[in-house]
Amino acid sequence: MDQPSGRSFMQVLCEKYSPENFPYRRGPGMGVHVPATLQGSPMKDRLNLPSVLVLNSCGITCAGDENEIAAFCAHVSELDLSDNKLEDWHEVSKIVSNVPHLEFLNLSSNPLSLSVLERRCAGSFAGVRKLVLNNSKASWETVHTILQELPDLEELFLCLNDYETVSCSPVCCQSLKLLHITDNNLQDWTEIRKLGIMFPSLDTLILANNNLTTIEESEDSLARLFPNLRSINLHKSAGLHCWEDIDKLNSFPKLEEVKLLGIPLLQSYTTEERRKLLIARLPSIVKLNGSIVADGEREDSERFFIRYYMEFPEEEVPFRYHELVTKYGKLEPLAVVDLRPQSSVKVEVHFQDKVEEMSIRLDQTVAELKKHLKTVVQLSTSNMLLFYLDQEAPFGPEEMKYSSRALHSYGIRDGDKIYVEPRMK
Repeated sequence: MDQPSGRSFMQVLCEKYSPENFPYRRGPGMGVHVPATLQGSPMKDRLNLPSVLVLNSCGITCAGDENEIAAFCAHVSELDLSDNKLEDWHEVSKIVSNVPHLEFLNLSSNPLSLSVLERRCAGSFAGVRKLVLNNSKASWETVHTILQELPDLEELFLCLNDYETVSCSPVCCQSLKLLHITDNNLQDWTEIRKLGIMFPSLDTLILANNNLTTIEESEDSLARLFPNLRSINLHKSAGLHCWEDIDKLNSFPKLEEVKLLGIPLLQSYTTEERRKLLIARLPSIVKLNGSIVADGEREDSERFFIRYYMEFPEEEVPFRYHELVTKYGKLEPLAVVDLRPQSSVKVEVHFQDKVEEMSIRLDQTVAELKKHLKTVVQLSTSNMLLFYLDQEAPFGPEEMKYSSRALHSYGIRDGDKIYVEPRMK
């Protein structure tokens, strides 16, 4: 059932966290708190409020009684107000200003672009360290006002806001460590460089789904713009079409983690080639697409890189190739070995005093093999027991008792034996 419109924060809070809906509990990690009795509110003094309040999709349009918010939310540290109907920053300010220990605030999918955020209202956000404004269509002017009033802001989420450009703030935000700005339309690198100017301490930059084009920036400039960047996510940056763009990532002096899935440049390579070529080109990264790069994998990738480019014309060989040849020397091409698993084997089928050599497919199951053997041993599948004997098995035959198990999982090889026995009644 749809929530009625025009509901206040306090009204929703009382309903959701009433004793009937949210019984008082004790225990480590629960964060449950029972505020002191508020005179004249016999029901509300029994609210069992955790320090993390989740009030998303509740139809909230306004704050409600500020004295009551202050009385019941003094201990609250995290507040999720996403998917409500808050369209006035002044109402948001009334809520936040009465939650003195608030560190995390989620305002995603509220129509806040309909009002202007004044600095006196933004001042009530001063203690917030993590702010989520996804799909709020917050203007850059609003973002700038927030940045000037939040001296301790560490994480900012600005996804799905239809940004095509970035507007530089007149003041740098030295505290911001993580910027999540995915699913916008920031195509030109000149817009991304503005983020480096605004957020010089940035540790993590998530730019996925932005159709980012080529990285047009000198190595020295990239190092100055993002001196502390440790992690970057460029998933589905459709405009990255040459390896030089990937090489530019080496200009970030502290970069350790890169995410690069869905890049057109990489689509023509196999999964293995893609990963090895990226690891070899990015010598400083320790994590690629969420997976740790171990020392052994790095060496394998760098050796693969040498062999991959050794037959290319000199003008097409990347500089990284020469660096790696200096490190490992010129390598011999690897011998071509067919590593595909066998699809069938020849085995001896023993039944009573008969032995018959047969070729069997390894992709079939035990049940399918029994059907195949039915005409050979003249037994029904329900009356058939199979035992597999590995030529080198120290423990004797192994019963093939699981009908749905694939034959290849037994490690059957040419010359092995399968014994068929009738089931004892």
